[in-house]
Amino acid sequence: QVQLVESGGGSVQPGGSLRLSCAASGLDLTYYVMAWFRQAPGMERERLGYIYMTDGIVSYADSVKGRFTLSRDNAKGTVYLQMNSLKPEDTAVYYCAADPSPVKLLTQGPKWWGQGTQVTVSS
Repeated sequence: QVQLVESGGGSVQPGGSLRLSCAASGLDLTYYVMAWFRQAPGMERERLGYIYMTDGIVSYADSVKGRFTLSRDNAKGTVYLQMNSLKPEDTAVYYCAADPSPVKLLTQGPKWWGQGTQVTVSS
């Protein structure tokens, strides 16, 4: 059974930082692409970035470039999303996702999703 479990969400003040984790079980992530998405109330789901588990190559959405960093630990089957300089507009439910095909992940959406973790940025 494939599971992606996010953790690390919470409440933080503007300008603060959080690190989200996504632990995968039930699949070998070696040749997968992992991505982070978020969805704010009333908004469409937004892809924040993705990382190739094979070589660590990453890509970011313009909205988070320079503030958010994706990383991976293949031995732990875990990907991370380090979020710095957080803004109130970063408030959303954050999801990790996985797919063996980068093309499919980018065009049709990932095969597997986590349950999401809430991030709230407020003073």
